[in-house]
Amino acid sequence: MELEHVFDYRVRLAAPVVVGPGPHGTRVFFGVADGEVAGPRVNGTVLGGGGDWMVVGPDGWTRLDVRGQFRTDDGAVVYTTYRGVCEPSEAVAAAMAGGPATQFDDQYWRVTPVFETGDDRYAWLNQSVFVARGRAIEGPGVAYEVYRV
Repeated sequence: MELEHVFDYRVRLAAPVVVGPGPHGTRVFFGVADGEVAGPRVNGTVLGGGGDWMVVGPDGWTRLDVRGQFRTDDGAVVYTTYRGVCEPSEAVAAAMAGGPATQFDDQYWRVTPVFETGDDRYAWLNQSVFVARGRAIEGPGVAYEVYRV
């Protein structure tokens, strides 16, 4: 199986809203402030209105539930949603609290993005399987390397 790097996805996040402990753990919402998509196959700007409705479970692992959209440099609008997991780590917690960024190998942080667009130039996004690895960046924010399987 081969992986094709299609783009990097960087998002700066708004301050977290802690919903509180619930039956599955502590839910925290991070709204998307802004961001960019840059890579060999897709380039663009992340649009507002998205966010991450994550749950930190009793085991410390974060389960991600993200939705958002971006506009490509040539005008296509792409919706994305992804789920995934992030390993508990002091480095991630520090970065999300305004500390230094983590590197991709500092934690196990994997997601499975799904894309949707009505633009024929990017129809291949609708018909492909993707995986990505993530890390925390200053801001707070997140960065992903996105690959087509």
